[in-house]
Amino acid sequence: MDTSKEGCWAASFDSSKISFLPEAVITPRKEAEIGEVLTLANRHKVPVTVRGRGTTLMGSAAPVAGGWVIDMLKLDSIKIDAEAGMAHVQAGAKNGDVQRAAEAKGWFYPPDPSSKEYCTIGGNIACNAGGMHGGKYGVTRDFVICLRGYLPTGEAVQWGTATKKFSAGFNLRDLWIGSEGMLGVVTGAVLKLVPQPAARWTLLTAFKTETQAVNAARALFRLRVQPAICEFLDRESVHCAESATKRPVFAGQKDRAVILLELAGTASEVKEQSKVLLAWAKQHALAYRAARTRAEAEQLWEVRRKCSGAMFELGDAKLNEDIVIPMSSYAKFIAFLMKLKKATKLAIPTFGHLADGNLHVNIMYHREDPAESKTAEETVALVMRTVVAMGGAISGEHGIGLAKTPFLRIQHNPAQVSAMQAVKKALDPNGILNPGKMFTLFEVWKQPRMDIHLPWDHK
Repeated sequence: MDTSKEGCWAASFDSSKISFLPEAVITPRKEAEIGEVLTLANRHKVPVTVRGRGTTLMGSAAPVAGGWVIDMLKLDSIKIDAEAGMAHVQAGAKNGDVQRAAEAKGWFYPPDPSSKEYCTIGGNIACNAGGMHGGKYGVTRDFVICLRGYLPTGEAVQWGTATKKFSAGFNLRDLWIGSEGMLGVVTGAVLKLVPQPAARWTLLTAFKTETQAVNAARALFRLRVQPAICEFLDRESVHCAESATKRPVFAGQKDRAVILLELAGTASEVKEQSKVLLAWAKQHALAYRAARTRAEAEQLWEVRRKCSGAMFELGDAKLNEDIVIPMSSYAKFIAFLMKLKKATKLAIPTFGHLADGNLHVNIMYHREDPAESKTAEETVALVMRTVVAMGGAISGEHGIGLAKTPFLRIQHNPAQVSAMQAVKKALDPNGILNPGKMFTLFEVWKQPRMDIHLPWDHK
């Protein structure tokens, strides 16, 4: 147990950069120790917050009530069952390490958050993380076969078995996935793997406007081609990426929205689908460029990876909202954003996953400017109301945490919220596990922000 000022400070914040000091940080080396900690916490009514690498953007890992932080990083084992196509991992294992371990055995683990080199599988499960492959392959929930861990009251549990079928009792496994560490502590998981794609092919396309880009994407999906990745960047995002990489996305093409696509599958599948994509690009895009090698493809993907961190040239503070829009509302939502930019005079660069409608709307402002800060606060609330009115979701992969707590009741009616609270009360009668999140109104933007550099900020 670490009660030092330095140790507690390091565990006091996540990527939301809002700090709440815990009283102690506990780093278990055996899974059973977590049950002991939770039993003691219940006995003495001590708040407990579980922490992986702290990459969450919503304040989900910030210990708002103080108490104890359980640091999961020592529980990081990875074992690949190459015959069954399953990965047996502990919660502290990093996503990127799981992917590489699977690839070494000829398998593929698709969920790939942008922080995959840092974020943990336990955190991915807590927030039901997605990533660029979500449109074709699905998100974390689609790859969890079995979970084990501890109830908030300290009892060991396992939801499911390492089998491809399981229908014995309530599906509490999926109840834990996306529960943001409020219903139990995940210590390990069995993850489904898929065969590693034999071939990949990458295509970058440019469009005059954002509306033309999203309409073209819908036309592509109507062709029944399912790209492994279909990433959209609006013109502001492209500008930021070009500033970061110091080179244009397309020589001779300025101020363009782009869609970056990748096919993955057997060699014959990729060959046939690439013909369809090239015909589509010729009909809809202003310009397009296919990667001839994997190295060239990586240069294209650098555009996508660089845009988020580079947005700070548009403001020193960012509200990153990972909303989800139905495909039928793509153009309507883009039109709304264009009007919003003019009305607020704020930069709102937007990028994301068109294959599943998960867009990252980044509201940029200057923290020391009271008027801009107030406008940003009002703008994010308007975005949330508009998203729900269009039949969308206020979060696709980041969760609720602290930052989106004020908007939960926009998404869910009182009966739905009460049902969730009843589940929380049943599993955590003393309310010790990750308290102060999701249901408690908390105006996160009015709290002091720390200028803390995190290694994944610009990934």
